[in-house]
Amino acid sequence: MLFRPGQKGAAHVDIVVGVVGPHDLVADVATICEQQPSVRVERFAYAHESEAPAIVEANTRLVDAWLFTGVIPYTLAAEQLQRPAGYVDYTGATLLNALVRLLREGHDITRLSIDTLAAAEVNAVFTEADIPTDNLSALAFRPGVTSEKLVRFHRKNAAAGSVAITCVSSVYSELREDITILRLVPSWHSIQTSIRQLLLVTTNQVQEESQVVLGIVEAAPGSPELDGDVAAEAAALAGTAARYGDAQRLIVTTRGQLSAATDQLTSAPLLRRLAAGRSEARIGFGLGRTVAESEVLARRAIARARTHGPVSAVASFRHDIDILLEAGPEPTSVQSARQQPSIGVIAARVGLSVQTVQRLRDFVASADEQGLTTRDIAAELGVQQRTARRILQRLELAGFAERTGHLSLVSAGRPLTLYRLRV
Repeated sequence: MLFRPGQKGAAHVDIVVGVVGPHDLVADVATICEQQPSVRVERFAYAHESEAPAIVEANTRLVDAWLFTGVIPYTLAAEQLQRPAGYVDYTGATLLNALVRLLREGHDITRLSIDTLAAAEVNAVFTEADIPTDNLSALAFRPGVTSEKLVRFHRKNAAAGSVAITCVSSVYSELREDITILRLVPSWHSIQTSIRQLLLVTTNQVQEESQVVLGIVEAAPGSPELDGDVAAEAAALAGTAARYGDAQRLIVTTRGQLSAATDQLTSAPLLRRLAAGRSEARIGFGLGRTVAESEVLARRAIARARTHGPVSAVASFRHDIDILLEAGPEPTSVQSARQQPSIGVIAARVGLSVQTVQRLRDFVASADEQGLTTRDIAAELGVQQRTARRILQRLELAGFAERTGHLSLVSAGRPLTLYRLRV
């Protein structure tokens, strides 16, 4: 059962998955998605894959997650993605089924041109099936590869006697009257695998956003109208306010509401408002798995806030993660911090040493532009991957890292998440 903030009286709500792709594939993928418990599907079909970014941008608020029928629309829409997203993979059983079909129709499956899929993945499937790869041509999709380029690729190979296999509906529509071409469609197994992985990520995020947050507020003794001001801030967070001892007030809200009000935990506008006209104002937010744990973490956060001066806000999480949201009467803007954050500011906000942040900054300067993975960070810092994952989590929570996609692996295993670091 999933509970959403701001919805009263509902026992649970479904996870809404937006399926994006050509009309026929959207129907097939959506049907399998709807077989999953507590899932509702919104169908977004396009005539051409170039429409995917506009679809995502216009409908983000309607869904909890996006599932694309292939890697191309997923990649094209990557910059617009603000929700968990995944795509259906076409390698493995999907490609083998296509080869069997071509073989039954009497085609030579040793002379093929295949688009979208990486050459290494295609070669692995052919080698496992004991099919020669000498006359196999593969053009993997990457940014800048257009459907027009794929059409030219297949025409050139068809002139040399190859049969074409495409993952792109627009390419198939363009060529099906001219050459022998088969369009790959995702298998039931690949769709099942993709939706289950996506639901796992999305469920965790929805549960986190619904997580109860406790915020302890303290101000200068005798602060006028403190109760009214705290109540107003709690209302803005769709939460409640209460007295918490003689000198403190308590705000109860959810992680989703707090994240929205603090620019994903990178600033604290409510601290500035509460500090207006007061010599002291501090807030400590606790984000735990239970109310009791959140209270313990809130107490730790307010204690940490006291060490940062008379005006400060800190958020505390499990695993000893403390994030300084803001400190001082005139906090540095999030924008300027993001443009050129000092190493000291980053270290204080995410709870890392200055030396570690400096090593990350040097590494980012020389790294590939496509992004970094936990494996990259672990290798650079000489730590285990779970430690690297925790470091990336801290940076992401503080707004110094963002997820940009996934790195597909040639060998078996889940794709690695790519991060862009702003350190």
